[in-house]
Amino acid sequence: MATRMLPLVLGAAAPPTGALPGGALALPQIAAGVPARGGAAPPESPPAVRAGGRLIDSYGRTIRDLRISITDRCNFRCIYCMEPDVRFAPRESLLTVPEIVRIAAIAESLGVCKVRLTGGEPTLRPDLASIIAGIRRETAVEIAMITNGSLLSREALAEWKAAGLTRLTVSIDSLRPERFARLTRSTSSPADVLAGVEAALNLNLTPLKLNAVLLRGVNDDEAADLAALARRPSVEMRFIEYMPLDSGHTWDGSTWVSAAETRAAIEARFPLAACDDDDPRSTAQTFAFADGSPGRVGFIAPVSSPFCGACSRLRVTADGKVRPCLFSTTEWDIRPLLRGGAADREIREFLIDATWTKQAGHGIRSPEFRQPARPMSAIGG
Repeated sequence: MATRMLPLVLGAAAPPTGALPGGALALPQIAAGVPARGGAAPPESPPAVRAGGRLIDSYGRTIRDLRISITDRCNFRCIYCMEPDVRFAPRESLLTVPEIVRIAAIAESLGVCKVRLTGGEPTLRPDLASIIAGIRRETAVEIAMITNGSLLSREALAEWKAAGLTRLTVSIDSLRPERFARLTRSTSSPADVLAGVEAALNLNLTPLKLNAVLLRGVNDDEAADLAALARRPSVEMRFIEYMPLDSGHTWDGSTWVSAAETRAAIEARFPLAACDDDDPRSTAQTFAFADGSPGRVGFIAPVSSPFCGACSRLRVTADGKVRPCLFSTTEWDIRPLLRGGAADREIREFLIDATWTKQAGHGIRSPEFRQPARPMSAIGG
């Protein structure tokens, strides 16, 4: 099995070694993706794998983290994610509350210990509290949620926590109101998001993680300002490298900022010390503030330092497609089973088989890389 590698977070950023169509960055190849397959159901995994009752892929990785998108809708149109004219899936195609809960419960029986609710923007779903409560009633998994933070009232957060929500991840890409508006193409403000963050902290929905995507020439000069948000207990500010998952398929390596560059910019103001307690399956490499200030800074570097070898994640889209990898060009439709009277055993086998098809890596570095047809908003973060 491949091992997790994050060397470029610690050193200088690797220079571009080529170009993909449209000027996108091409770095040395790390893995080839599985070829696209037809049909709604995955091919059967080996009998011994099915009999094992765990979500294991053909490279020996075990799935512990299930990310379920509950909507592809969003009230933001972030420039690195969603074009203003994007079309959403019909509402009747979205998984229902019982279907989401059933998937979570079956996944737990297969070894999943954390469910993250994603979107789109999950707080737009009016039955969000029912989804959380249903998962809590049927499972003992950790229930987390990623949100843009614009709709985090204290009342809503209290309801979700009472229903069973464990913690939050909140996206914030700029602290400057005009820039935030341009980045998100929304009427929300950084103050709105930070008010939601404070409410979540007051309700002990912690540890609370903040995410930012930096784009060269757009908001990369805010790295240290954003890192300062984490200089308090129970907060981690994470910087995610810009990935080719935009709905316009216009990802360009010229706007990509490496984790190494971001770390250097932060350390010019706040020296950092590497933490030695990262979960080896984590997407982030984390650092503490060297001056002893509480909080952490994390770097998620899928382009410069892929961590595919330790991936423990499986995704289900809002319309019921199982995606073994964020960058899969293949997805498997579980909705016909859910709506066709299938027994739990059939759904367990479907999830086991889909996991077995998980590719070795996303291959962003490869000249043969193909961006998935679905954008991040339609996949779930």
